[in-house]
Amino acid sequence: MGEPWNVFVEGDNLDVLPTLPALLGRAVDLVYIDPPYNTGNDFAYRDDFRADGSRRSRHEAWVAMMRPRLVAARDVLARTGAIFVSIDDNEVAHLRLLMDEVFGEDNLLAQVVVNLNPKGRQLGKGFATSHEYLLVYARDVRRTVLDASSPDTVDERDFPLTAADGRRYRHLPLRNTNKKFNPVTARTLHFPVWGDAASGRVSTAPFEGAVEITPVFGDGTPAVWRWSRPLIEARPDDVVCRVVKGRTGERIDVYQRDWLHRDTPGGRRKKLRTIWLAEEVGSTDTAVAELKELVGHVFESPKPTGLVRRILGTMPDDALVVDFFAGSGTTGHAVALQNDLDGGTRRCVSINSAEPTRVGSNAQVAGLRTVADITRARLQAVADTVGGGYEELS
Repeated sequence: MGEPWNVFVEGDNLDVLPTLPALLGRAVDLVYIDPPYNTGNDFAYRDDFRADGSRRSRHEAWVAMMRPRLVAARDVLARTGAIFVSIDDNEVAHLRLLMDEVFGEDNLLAQVVVNLNPKGRQLGKGFATSHEYLLVYARDVRRTVLDASSPDTVDERDFPLTAADGRRYRHLPLRNTNKKFNPVTARTLHFPVWGDAASGRVSTAPFEGAVEITPVFGDGTPAVWRWSRPLIEARPDDVVCRVVKGRTGERIDVYQRDWLHRDTPGGRRKKLRTIWLAEEVGSTDTAVAELKELVGHVFESPKPTGLVRRILGTMPDDALVVDFFAGSGTTGHAVALQNDLDGGTRRCVSINSAEPTRVGSNAQVAGLRTVADITRARLQAVADTVGGGYEELS
């Protein structure tokens, strides 16, 4: 067996992060963290005082705790990498500004809304909050390998047509429907093709029975094709012409046959929306059930593995992943599940401190004295049940 899928390091993440390049021998591809939310209660790593000795506000203290850790994460992240941070309403505004400062506002990829509590929180006043956020930044947006799409969001119902060999497809206009692209701005894509509506055949050269077709918008003004002449010539079976009714009457237009299953690595993918529903990625309830099945109900608010697996799906399947607020070990669990599913070779480094578990809590009753003990217990259980191995480094 090769390197273990899960590695655990106990310690203050601010101390551990700078050691990772030497420890792992390579830069990190993906960081996912679920840091302590600032709910007004005490949280670990607290820094209450400014340099002049005056007391910080609770928001300032939280930002002061997060800033050096995000800087350390940026420094170990590959230029092609990305970072995902879960957060709630209490600090999302401050975190967004902080991430802009550390990673650069041009490297913001998304602010995703995650529906982790479909029923909504019923305690307290005001609205029943049913969501959190996920801030996504590239280390360098020009070089990132992050692919914000997924095969899981493809709906077969969007492909209503069936070819003779049983393959499903749909028709997409071959002309570019965006008026920003026209014969002035994209001259090389404005050219005639020839087509026969009876047979559907399309060619870049005249043939018997064909009529000349130039791209036009619905109002008859000149447009351009989405495909170049060489691409049309290379894929004759993927273009078809037919009679359509426009504002100016009937005309022959050209369409692309867009196949449900394309001959591309990983198959068809669809861009991820910026609202992720619990039915797609799991909820806090399903997360608690996942953890309970492995080590018991020993953590208050774990994240569902489905959320992290969707994040993993945006990066290559050999990604080196780091979670330096590892909590209950969800990220390591998700990495093992995804590797087991698709044959990937992802590795996860989970970092957690020896913060004591709450007196009288389920974790303490179960003999788990620190939060690091919870992480260890889950990752070992994952190795025992899913596989992939487990190693602890110091």
